[in-house]
Amino acid sequence: MVVVDQTVDQIGRHLFRKRGIYYYSRRVPKGLQTRFQRVRVVASLHTRCIKQARTASVILTAQLDAVWGQLYLEDIGIRLTGSIQQPSSVQPPLPTAARTGIRISDAHQIYLKLKGRGKSDLFYASTERNIGYAKDCLGDAELTVVGRTEAGKFRDYLIDRGLTTVSIKRVFSTVRAAFNLAISEHGLDFHNPFSGTFIPEVGKKKTRPPISPTYIRSIQRECMATNDERRQLIAVISDTGMRLAEAVGLVKSDIHLDAPIPYVSIQVHHWRPLKTPSSVRDVPLVGVSLWATKQAMAYSRGDFLFPSYANQNGTNANSASAALNKWLRERLPEGSVIHSFRHSMRDRLRAIECPADIVDAIGGWTTQGVGHAYGSGYPMDVKKRWLEKVVLIG
Repeated sequence: MVVVDQTVDQIGRHLFRKRGIYYYSRRVPKGLQTRFQRVRVVASLHTRCIKQARTASVILTAQLDAVWGQLYLEDIGIRLTGSIQQPSSVQPPLPTAARTGIRISDAHQIYLKLKGRGKSDLFYASTERNIGYAKDCLGDAELTVVGRTEAGKFRDYLIDRGLTTVSIKRVFSTVRAAFNLAISEHGLDFHNPFSGTFIPEVGKKKTRPPISPTYIRSIQRECMATNDERRQLIAVISDTGMRLAEAVGLVKSDIHLDAPIPYVSIQVHHWRPLKTPSSVRDVPLVGVSLWATKQAMAYSRGDFLFPSYANQNGTNANSASAALNKWLRERLPEGSVIHSFRHSMRDRLRAIECPADIVDAIGGWTTQGVGHAYGSGYPMDVKKRWLEKVVLIG
């Protein structure tokens, strides 16, 4: 008695679908069933896509025809040179989802298309680099031939290149995300090999030391004395803790000097996306940052506060970073850079025992916990009160 699985849909001559996954099924010729030790070949095609399943079915049918034809010839004493040899104890080769034709380069393009909207040039550059590492190591392989062994090989490749643990995890994160999207978009049915790969501690993480208040005060005084675009940019960052890219992309409409508490609104612009959703925030302007913002508003002749590094087509934070760090290098301890002002703001607030979630609200850092996603955040006067406590030059 044959029990019919009600979850199975028969599709075409050799295809059926079970719980959304396509399978190949073909009866073994009666004269070969003894050698195959089975009466039917059944194999998962590891795909939910009918087009890919039909392609795989055609390939498998051709392969089985070749194998069975050779076995018939062997039975009558004829062996074709170079033909497929199939010992009786071994099952015939089966096509897998690897033959769907979805390659690493395809996953790359899907990732850019779906994740790249509104992202900065840095996103595209890092994606190109990270997935480029995978293609350099593994070739432009079809996704489902990449298994745990290949993921381990890729990890070792990155270690041999001298990447640190942090950098390797960042590369794996991009490649893993690209694979996940491709798997989802094409309905592939296999485990992402880059999930859960063990990455040992290698290399030395480069840390950016914070800047002491003494050095910050000295830099702020020089900025006020010189009072040009670059020094205004440094000064704006120094008492707000903004990221360089956030400050570079500011326009005059982001500045609210006539409000009861002057503040800067850090928001998404098409020329400058933000790093995380929590980066959207309003930051009170105090101390030297308030002075520098007023100067930049008067100094700039266009809509952008720092037109040398931003316009409607985008921002160039890398160029700004190079120029500012060149000037700062002779004035700060070794290893300190423009981004160190952001780290220092966190330390300055921590030193006065500012609550961590207020620190996060000021700096746009992500605060852990479900409850922090609710409400409109801290009032401007609360953030201003804590920022005023770390002002070094009134």
